[in-house]
Amino acid sequence: MSNNFRSADRLTPYLLPPSVNEWLPEKHLARFVVEVVGQLNLTLFKDAYSGRGSKAYSPAVLLSLLFYGYATGVFSSRKLERSTYDSVAFRYVCANEHPDHDTIAAFRKRFLVELEATFVQILQIAQQMKVFKLGKISLDGTKMHANASKHQALSWQHACDLEKKIKEEVARLIRLAEEADTEDIPDGMDIPEELNRREMRLKAIADAKAEIERRAAEKDAEAKREYEEKLAAREAKEKESGKKSGGKKPAEPKQGPDAKDQVNLTDPESRIMPLSGGGFEQSYNAQACVDVDSMLVVTNHITQNANDKKEIEPALNALNSLPASLGKVDSLLADAGYFSRKNIDLCAKEGIQPYISTNRDKHNLTLEQRFPKEPEPIEPSADAVTQMTHRMKTSEGRSLYAKRKQTVEPVFGIIKSAMGFRQFLLRGLKAVRGEWNLVCMAWNIKKLYALGQ
Repeated sequence: MSNNFRSADRLTPYLLPPSVNEWLPEKHLARFVVEVVGQLNLTLFKDAYSGRGSKAYSPAVLLSLLFYGYATGVFSSRKLERSTYDSVAFRYVCANEHPDHDTIAAFRKRFLVELEATFVQILQIAQQMKVFKLGKISLDGTKMHANASKHQALSWQHACDLEKKIKEEVARLIRLAEEADTEDIPDGMDIPEELNRREMRLKAIADAKAEIERRAAEKDAEAKREYEEKLAAREAKEKESGKKSGGKKPAEPKQGPDAKDQVNLTDPESRIMPLSGGGFEQSYNAQACVDVDSMLVVTNHITQNANDKKEIEPALNALNSLPASLGKVDSLLADAGYFSRKNIDLCAKEGIQPYISTNRDKHNLTLEQRFPKEPEPIEPSADAVTQMTHRMKTSEGRSLYAKRKQTVEPVFGIIKSAMGFRQFLLRGLKAVRGEWNLVCMAWNIKKLYALGQ
């Protein structure tokens, strides 16, 4: 039996390098994160501090901590605090300091708006590194779990039934109070306390019902507008042709809340959404525009809509807000979930060529479908949808659209699987928007690190 093993002596004293700077390899992600943050203008962060009281941790240190944490799958403030003790990389990021979890959580929540300004600065750093210039982008969305249990959701029907039941209990308690001398009251029952408890539950139910009614009113207004547009188009077609339209007349939309309409009690601004693998979950729809060449996220936003059809306009607005120095978007790639005539026209108005599929991507294609012939030329005066459909049938268009799956979908996959971000920590639409922005910046820094190697 061999005894030629390295000694595992844990009792003999030994010296670590005298500087935390010597603890990490020269080309380490933690060093790159600190370097990137060192180039950012953090005036907005620094101006928020009064300068009174005990010395605060530098915004650069806390921001580096968040970026490195999100880039490596450490998200909670408690785990981040623990990592500043356990991990050499985190020790380096924090300069051997140990911000407590309350400080980290407060910083993240306090500076969500200021974080938005750093997003563009990171893109500008990418441009300086000569690895990024706006041109062709892919747009897609992914359902990200909210910090809310679907079991804490209250449907309209359940709210109505529960409200009725509690009101009956309140009436019974009032009767017991009025007949206290003649009615036996169960031992240990405090009638005022029980009444107060039920009044609080009734208020919570009333608030939930009001929110469901508000959402239903918004949905009804949109459905009524679409219904009237369909009727107008049908009538216009009948007038033009002089013939009665075939098919069924559009059904008038139902008004008011549906029995299954619900609101979540822990995060009311989240929504129950279908998942790609099946089932439903309390979620937000996280959107991102990804540069085809560099795979950097160039814009991002959060929506409460499960469907992607309304997300072209906010994506274009976000792209328009980017500095002109970053370049101009010339092509936008998106799947069939984004297709509508309105969205095609919006892209054309902005001078962007849309490549938006009109149908779901097919699998198991025949040879003829995989290698189609070049389409015949069309009239230059054709409408935007016809032009786009023709463009996507060309070999150049098919080749460009194929890059959609190679860009934005892998980004979401890496964020969820490699970085481990599958659920928001924060609650509420505003906070979630800020956290998604933070996630996208962490991805961009991580990607820049890889591009620079």
